[in-house]
Amino acid sequence: MSEDGIWDDGEWISWSEINGYLYESQLKPEFPEADIKIVSVFEELVVTATDYKELTGRYLQIWGELGELYAEIKYGLNRHRPGSVGSDGKLGNDFVEVKTISPEKNNEIVQVKRSGNFNKLLVVKISEKFDFESRLIDRKKLKKGTGKYAKASWNGSTD
Repeated sequence: MSEDGIWDDGEWISWSEINGYLYESQLKPEFPEADIKIVSVFEELVVTATDYKELTGRYLQIWGELGELYAEIKYGLNRHRPGSVGSDGKLGNDFVEVKTISPEKNNEIVQVKRSGNFNKLLVVKISEKFDFESRLIDRKKLKKGTGKYAKASWNGSTD
């Protein structure tokens, strides 16, 4: 054994390779469908946003992107191209709209366009400590109405 790595079966294995393997093995149970490189980028963005908040007292306004990235790595959301209208991506055969509740928000309600082309609504909630939670809601559970928007709250009520 050396400070550069270990000798195993006739070759050197670096500590960075070992650490990378350990890092991946810790992430796989939480994000089994995810590309580990995307998970790493997500984690770096969260660390950067946390550091920025600690340094400036302000939040970076990247909530929607963090919510969609979380949906991608947690659920395997296959995201549409940027700017696509109607939904943010697909989970299997379902079109999914992702809405994010940021720690800046005064309430835990999201609104979604009734005209959107989605079967599922994924609500991602980010805490002040940058912890992530999510809930997947069937569109059928959103109340019928005539207004432009339907609403859903974190606690499960819908309008």
